[in-house]
Amino acid sequence: MFKLNFLRLRTNSLLKKNKSIRASIPYAQSKSIGVIFTVEDRKKHEEIKEFVKHLEQDGKMVRVLEFLPKEKENYDFLYSFFTLKHLNFWGNITSSEAIQFADQPFDYLFHLDTASTPLFQHLLARTKAHCRIGKFRESEDAFYELMIDCKGSFKELLDSIYKYTKELR
Repeated sequence: MFKLNFLRLRTNSLLKKNKSIRASIPYAQSKSIGVIFTVEDRKKHEEIKEFVKHLEQDGKMVRVLEFLPKEKENYDFLYSFFTLKHLNFWGNITSSEAIQFADQPFDYLFHLDTASTPLFQHLLARTKAHCRIGKFRESEDAFYELMIDCKGSFKELLDSIYKYTKELR
């Protein structure tokens, strides 16, 4: 698919050009958090809702963006979303919500997927977030400041991300 090839080229370019300051601040001092994930099933959606609720209870302003693949249901319509229809032939994301999300200078940006996708790699390369956190993938260290290696369930990954982020000082 040409779109994805162009997107990968744009992503590599963004990784080199993005001069955003990358550094973590103590979790207790953080104010804004971004969350991105791919819609898969109701269980994952509920676990992410609970994760977001914990962050909000900690006094964080949380903004969520989900990728909605074909044939998947948008549960609850709680969060902003984008689809493959928002990727043009030249590999540009045309969703204003996704673009505005990437332009936010979040203190932390959590990528809550167990697998990587070119669309989220692009957003991670483009984002102005100070500290990007996600699941450990050896070949993707350029996209994150902190990666969590978790071999357990998705819930265990969320718990580990929350635990280690709260320990940042």
